[in-house]
Amino acid sequence: MFDFAVFGSLFLTLFVIMDPPGITPIFLALTSGRPVKVQRRMAWQAVCVAFGVIAVFGICGQQILDYLHVSVPALMIAGGLLLLLIALDLLTGKTDEPKQTKDVNVALVPLGMPLLAGPGAIVSVILAVQKADGAAGQVSVWAAIIAMHVVLWITMRYSLVIIRVIKDGGVVLVTRLAGMMLSAIAVQQIINGVLQVVQGS
Repeated sequence: MFDFAVFGSLFLTLFVIMDPPGITPIFLALTSGRPVKVQRRMAWQAVCVAFGVIAVFGICGQQILDYLHVSVPALMIAGGLLLLLIALDLLTGKTDEPKQTKDVNVALVPLGMPLLAGPGAIVSVILAVQKADGAAGQVSVWAAIIAMHVVLWITMRYSLVIIRVIKDGGVVLVTRLAGMMLSAIAVQQIINGVLQVVQGS
């Protein structure tokens, strides 16, 4: 009733795409200055939002995209543009706290989506669900999805210890580093989307 090959393949794919170690500095930058209790809650909310989005697209993702007449490359480009806006705000450092985090719960945007539940993860899950054979395959796919989100929560939950060590100066450095990393991720995502459009035409 369980296919370890399917589980391992999807788990590793999602690990590379969702990148728990790489999300740590971005999470710290976006949640800095908040009480620890609030940061822990935001880590939990981000994982719940990401899992909710992934689950919805895993169940009926292709139908949603077809109904909206949205292609996967368009989804990738839109997600990349959104991430780029957040990254530029982190890089410029106009305020101590990223502008987006004042008006928007960062657990929803950009952490939950599109950082964690981004186009790459969504497409991977849609394909995995479609290819899974029988009950064993489906159980393995969803077990991999759940396991990946548990890893994400543990990573963000315990990354808060880093803030206590690096203090305010370190937080500023981490914020700039996160902005650079996030901008690179965003640009690469846009490039991948454009390349897919060119190849498909």
